[in-house]
Amino acid sequence: MLRRLLTTVILHSSFTHGFNIVLAGGTGKVGAALSSALANDGHDVTILCRNAFLAAAPNRVSGDFGWLGRVFLERHPGVKLRDWDGGDLLDIVGRDFLGWQEDALVGADAVVNLVGGFTRQREMAAERIVRESLRVNPTALQITVSPRDDELRMISPGGLSTKAARLKQCEDLVTVNCPNFECLRIEANRIDDACDRIKNVIYSRLK
Repeated sequence: MLRRLLTTVILHSSFTHGFNIVLAGGTGKVGAALSSALANDGHDVTILCRNAFLAAAPNRVSGDFGWLGRVFLERHPGVKLRDWDGGDLLDIVGRDFLGWQEDALVGADAVVNLVGGFTRQREMAAERIVRESLRVNPTALQITVSPRDDELRMISPGGLSTKAARLKQCEDLVTVNCPNFECLRIEANRIDDACDRIKNVIYSRLK
């Protein structure tokens, strides 16, 4: 743990400017912690979410949508929310998602896929982020983050082979199509460790 922390500090001390980081599915526990850490290090973070209005509300409105809250965003002015259509279109409200590719992906140094769940929606989101990144910013570092296979039984019991196959398919989308990528498997309940690993990849690959 100490070695990883020192590595992060050394890598970060070599930067002369902040990075533009995009987090897809960044309103969960890992996304909130990671966006906070990146913003505190001086980087600009754009979180792609299904409903930015609800994610920024003072209090959580619905458990069906991600939430960071107004206080979080006030404390982290380097973090902004952007609606996108990366998952099920039935979740989209209004037309605020239009143009997210140009707003978020153009100029991004790294795109981190943190979209959760083990349904077809996860695959749709991975396909969307890879396809649109290759279209508007093919050289951006693509990082896909998934739980380890041995954790699936604890996180989401049942249908383990199908879920494991979905995780691998999302990783294959990146490894086959993206010239600059990293696939990470994390321990989902060790938030700080997961954030350190993701940050180390970003800082080491973009230095």
